[in-house]
Amino acid sequence: MNLKLTNLWATKTKDDEWWSSFVTSPLAIVLNYFVVDIKWFTPNKITLISFITAVIAAVFIVLGGVQNFIIAAILIHLSHVFDCMDGQMARYRKTSSISGCYYDKLTDQIQVFIWFGAIAYAAFQQSGSVIPVFLALFGIAFYSLRGYSKYVTIYLEAAQVSDSTQDDTPEEVIADTAGIEFGLMANLRWFLKEQKKIFSFDEGVFIFMLSLALVLNMLTPMLWIFALSQVFYGLLRAWQRGVKLDQELTVNIGK
Repeated sequence: MNLKLTNLWATKTKDDEWWSSFVTSPLAIVLNYFVVDIKWFTPNKITLISFITAVIAAVFIVLGGVQNFIIAAILIHLSHVFDCMDGQMARYRKTSSISGCYYDKLTDQIQVFIWFGAIAYAAFQQSGSVIPVFLALFGIAFYSLRGYSKYVTIYLEAAQVSDSTQDDTPEEVIADTAGIEFGLMANLRWFLKEQKKIFSFDEGVFIFMLSLALVLNMLTPMLWIFALSQVFYGLLRAWQRGVKLDQELTVNIGK
């Protein structure tokens, strides 16, 4: 078994997002196999390349037309492959940093805005209706609420415990249930288990949704799914985190 490939697979997170888990993340591992030992090719540079690719994809969406939409769908996938590559490379080289994670998360958030903003513009150009624009705005706003409520919760929890060492990102856990060292049935069971993640409607799902909508030229229906799912999850996550904070405050007072 190729030791380098095995070590690269070990950099893949166990709780990866839906489409990332079995498509873009494995593709990133393949690309990393050829570039991970090139010292000047750093994770931060890959983050920048991912962001530039995302912006170019948005430009093709705005230009419109079937051919441009297909090119944009390919570029969106390529951008996400790069987005997976930077973290894998950092973990492989053992050079992970807080600043690298910060810029990665920051560019991810901007990408969601420019992609769905571009889709809204293209749908408006096609239909002449402002409904796609409002759907995109609602979707982006409540998707941002999901992240905002998470980080506000972490901030408030840290403020209550002065010596808190809680990080603002989930702990990276390597995948241990699938890969080249596992058999066919183990990988099949892992693949089937991963499919429930499609209902999370997070960034991994967006990559698939955006690309499919562009290829099929079904922009407005996708925006409806995006808006409704983010309103639901945005409000749900905000409520859940509020309940959690109340419970933790009650426990602390009780002590």
